[in-house]
Amino acid sequence: MPWAGSGLKIQLVRVTTDELIDGVATTQLWAVAAPPEKAVALVLASVPEGWTVAVLSERRLTPREVASLKLNPGDAAKLFE
Repeated sequence: MPWAGSGLKIQLVRVTTDELIDGVATTQLWAVAAPPEKAVALVLASVPEGWTVAVLSERRLTPREVASLKLNPGDAAKLFE
């Protein structure tokens, strides 16, 4: 059953890869059910070494968006590239 949350928020995390398209690094967007510092560690453990990770603190998901992700505490899911 997905975690409904009491205090723990879903973090949006931007990943910058080492893959270039027309000289520009590509990015990915991840959702992570963890505090910001743990979210960074979870995503770094899921991507190749050398990629960079940053929490997008200015963007929050709506309750409906959070529910649609069906994430449990500690889950990380790539949303899109």
